[in-house]
Amino acid sequence: MTDAYPRLPAPAPLEMPEQRFDGPPPRGRAPDPFDGAIGSPADTFARRAILVLLTLVLALAASTALKESVLTDGLAVSDMLLLTVFFPLFALLAFGFINAVVGFIVLATGLHPGFTPMPRWSEPLKGRTAILMPVHNEDIGEVCGRLSHMADALTRTGTCGAFDFFILSDSSADNEAAEVAAWRLLAARSDCAVYYRRRVENIGRKPGNIADWLRAHGAAYDYMLMLDADSLMGGETIVGMTQIMDRRPGVALLQTVPQVIGATTLFQRWMQFASRIYGPAATAGLVWWSGAEATFWGHNALIRVHAFAECCGLPVLPGAPPFGGTIMSHDVVEAALLRRRGWRVHMVMTEETFEEYPPTLIDAAVRDRRWAQGNLQHLGLLHASGFHWINRLQLLLGAAGYLASPLWLLLIVVSVVQAVRGEAGLMSGDPSGMVLGTTLALLFGPKLLGVIHALADARRRRALGGTGAILRSVLLDVPLSTLAAPAIALTQTIDLLGIARQRKAEWQPQNRRGDSLAMAAIVPRYRWHVMAGAALLALSPLMPTAALWLSPVTAGLLLSPLIVQWTASERWGRRAARVGMFVTDAGDEEPRAEPLVVAG
Repeated sequence: MTDAYPRLPAPAPLEMPEQRFDGPPPRGRAPDPFDGAIGSPADTFARRAILVLLTLVLALAASTALKESVLTDGLAVSDMLLLTVFFPLFALLAFGFINAVVGFIVLATGLHPGFTPMPRWSEPLKGRTAILMPVHNEDIGEVCGRLSHMADALTRTGTCGAFDFFILSDSSADNEAAEVAAWRLLAARSDCAVYYRRRVENIGRKPGNIADWLRAHGAAYDYMLMLDADSLMGGETIVGMTQIMDRRPGVALLQTVPQVIGATTLFQRWMQFASRIYGPAATAGLVWWSGAEATFWGHNALIRVHAFAECCGLPVLPGAPPFGGTIMSHDVVEAALLRRRGWRVHMVMTEETFEEYPPTLIDAAVRDRRWAQGNLQHLGLLHASGFHWINRLQLLLGAAGYLASPLWLLLIVVSVVQAVRGEAGLMSGDPSGMVLGTTLALLFGPKLLGVIHALADARRRRALGGTGAILRSVLLDVPLSTLAAPAIALTQTIDLLGIARQRKAEWQPQNRRGDSLAMAAIVPRYRWHVMAGAALLALSPLMPTAALWLSPVTAGLLLSPLIVQWTASERWGRRAARVGMFVTDAGDEEPRAEPLVVAG
């Protein structure tokens, strides 16, 4: 059958050389400095110095207070282990807290750190943009529905001629017929050109998919908008980002901060609400100090094509998986490679950029397992030649976020041992509760700032259902997140042990829909969690003070299968919405992209 629309445009090959992480840094720099950089280099350095120094001051002060408490009965091996583990964990907490405080101040004072709102310049676009949608055995009707929504939005801006869509498939052969049928329908109804290509061999996962496209067609385009299968973006946002790129030749990448949409299960609604109420302050803080060394999240980002091709050809790491082989969490590495050549990488806080979230805690954990392996791979790249120190810090923080889970559990185990033996420790040797109280303040302080920020603005307040709905939702979120945290930490620890045993993660299609889970499917995954909770409960009579502090951990582990099952339910998600819990779009219709239905 002859297609009415060409599957691909004429070839426009572009070289994408493989990069090295050792040896002298590559030569060649980006164009003149970005004329809209956030502050001078001295100002940016001062911001980062403030963040790092305050983090160290808080961590050292807390560690000193803990040291004075636990050494009242002499120095034991358990004390040394406790202090060694406590400092990095508290430093991570302090870093996140200070970042949120800074972001809250930035937002409250109106000193917005990003490019927002998007420009509305009247001159025509200078560059051509390819909108890339990589897919891997996805629901192609839903994928093409989102692409159709974006194509229609670009048509309304009058700029559709400057954008071409590409569906880049790594799907198995038995999905090709459905994908081709959906592509034909989308191409027929869209004013933008829409192309389709399926690779026979899935080499290099998503980075390999994009690299193949660049080497075949990249020279015909100035920019590429990188999407994931669940991405959705507004037309004015896409055009505005393109105009920024046109005007600022030193910028290679603009990363947006997607909002979560499409929530149906209680877990998704909970995560959507949490991202809307707590996310702005954390993101504003991140933008405030990251400057031109922002990170890349792999999707919902606009990229300068020739800069990416020149800088971001990823090699295969030496050694066997899970630490060697294909770079899994490629996006942060690609941002570092761009910055190594002098290109600016910026994060923008704007509207009309969206993604979906896994429907259950189990689906989120499966995705998290892949990210954990990818982020641990980054530890081997900390020495890479020419990387900016902020990019190295981002690589380290990404790995630390997963290593923190076993450290938290180790901290609990050491504290339990000390409490059972009657030694002064974190929970029994701190009679004033100052260290534990400060820890709780750092944990929940960002949540309080998020609530204040939401209540202070009438538009945000209405979107979240009003003051009452916000407070009710937070009163459910705080205990629910407290109970879920120990189970998540233990799951990550089990995953890290699997990675250490050379069990690699497979990159399977993400489950984006779900309604409830059978307990028979949950219990095998959470049997260790329940056993750990039962062990803490059994030890409670031997350590009454510590048991009181650890009661949320004990309860969370024991209840973990019930929490997973309850939050996986769409029925409970609808009930929460009806009573005004976890509301995110009150009075403001959430963007919806109807699936593209292919007849026959």
